[in-house]
Amino acid sequence: MSNDGYYDKVLEALNYLRSVAGDFQPRTAIILGSGLGSVSEEVSSPQIISAKDIPHWPRSTAPGHAGQVVLGKIEGRPVALLKGRVHCYEGYSMRDVTFSTRVLGMWGVAQYIATNASGGVDTCLKPGDVVLVQDHINHMGTNPLTGPTEPRWNVRFPDMTHAYSRRLLDMCERAAMEEGIQVTRGVYIAFSGPSYETPAEIRMARVMGASVVGMSTVPEVIVSNAMGMETAVISCVANLAAGMSGEPLTEEEVLVAMQSASGNVGRLICSLMRRLEDDF
Repeated sequence: MSNDGYYDKVLEALNYLRSVAGDFQPRTAIILGSGLGSVSEEVSSPQIISAKDIPHWPRSTAPGHAGQVVLGKIEGRPVALLKGRVHCYEGYSMRDVTFSTRVLGMWGVAQYIATNASGGVDTCLKPGDVVLVQDHINHMGTNPLTGPTEPRWNVRFPDMTHAYSRRLLDMCERAAMEEGIQVTRGVYIAFSGPSYETPAEIRMARVMGASVVGMSTVPEVIVSNAMGMETAVISCVANLAAGMSGEPLTEEEVLVAMQSASGNVGRLICSLMRRLEDDF
């Protein structure tokens, strides 16, 4: 997607969504990562919009990403739920990858809650564990804010000290305790993919302080912060990272693990939405 007219393309997509949604105004956005699409079943009276119908909306080619926007309520909270995302490894630019994040920010969404599948870097983690991301390391080699700045969106140099909302982290932990779900806080490191990381890269990531590794999410977090959305990320460990198990890594393994973990993620999100709706 060219830099030329990018703002207008985002606005065109937003206007389409508004025309379909009518008076519905989402307060919270929830982005579902690989294999977590079943969480959308928690949405009451869902209105499903195909990504292919939204002007300029990038289409996902990755496994486990349906390419739908679901509007409705979870525990009374008006939400826009994205079933799937696009990635740089699919051939998309950073601006393409964060196109939907821009649209949601312009729609007036207050919270941006992203989920993803990850590899466990911390030796204490195992498949099925849920990690609340408290910080990230951008090892993708680029940044979604590179290029011409758009003052109608954000400042040129947004601060990332508290990219992950402490308030939402605390709320997620309380929600997990309420649901009997074991969670831990950690640091997410993003590589560009699509090849999985080497054992040496994972050892480097561990030395750098990373807990989990993946190929997404960080660009969205940067843009959601730049646009003033309160941000949280829930990461599900799908497998042990390269060199830790002695087994080859496969996308099928990720999807199977995420399907089994989706129940816990759904319960956690429901409890979080209930708390947000009670809060404001």
